[in-house]
Amino acid sequence: QLQLVESGGGLVQPGGSLRLSCAASGFPSDNSAVGWFRQVPGKEREAVLCIIGGGGTIYYRESVKGRFIISRDSAKNTVYLQMNSLKPEDTAVYYCAARRSDIFCSGGGTHYGFWGQGTQVTVSS
Repeated sequence: QLQLVESGGGLVQPGGSLRLSCAASGFPSDNSAVGWFRQVPGKEREAVLCIIGGGGTIYYRESVKGRFIISRDSAKNTVYLQMNSLKPEDTAVYYCAARRSDIFCSGGGTHYGFWGQGTQVTVSS
């Protein structure tokens, strides 16, 4: 069973940066789409962005364009989320999720078969 483990969350001041990692025991496919989602208490989980099998990025939140970058290191079975110019409204638990074998992204969480445990990101002064 594939396992995803996130790391890199923490407390950062507004304007700061964090890099989240999503390490997998082995993605279903080298080209499986991997997305990052986030959730705030009392609100529904929302898709943030996703990396497609070919390496392109799909953004689901206009507010993170130009600030968040997703990348993949296939040799390390790891997907990264570089978050720059962080804002208090970015505070949430961040989850990575992988599709079983589809190279295409989806903004719907139900389309992802594998999830990490989540990592807390808090942006506050």
